[in-house]
Amino acid sequence: MKVAITSTGNSPESKIDQRFGRCSYFAVYDTENKGIEFLPNPNKEVQEGAGPASVQLVASRNVQKIISGEFGIKIKSLLDSLKIQMIMIKEPEKTIQEIIDMLNK
Repeated sequence: MKVAITSTGNSPESKIDQRFGRCSYFAVYDTENKGIEFLPNPNKEVQEGAGPASVQLVASRNVQKIISGEFGIKIKSLLDSLKIQMIMIKEPEKTIQEIIDMLNK
């Protein structure tokens, strides 16, 4: 299964980004082969529509879960329609590696 985690940077030591649509990177983690890919978020600076555009980006990677600090109000119905689960982590100090370790338990 693939999980997208919003990230402030492009390494496992980076912190979770509290913003979904305007996060700096998406860390796409594959729970089966343990591979991780960091995608720069092209929607970080757009005027409007960052959330839905970011959903399309991660959906194109066949992600089944998204972990972020928070999601905009337009996102839930969009993710529900795509059968992508939202997980909120309100701990801004958590690193991507710590979240991956939690997924592997």
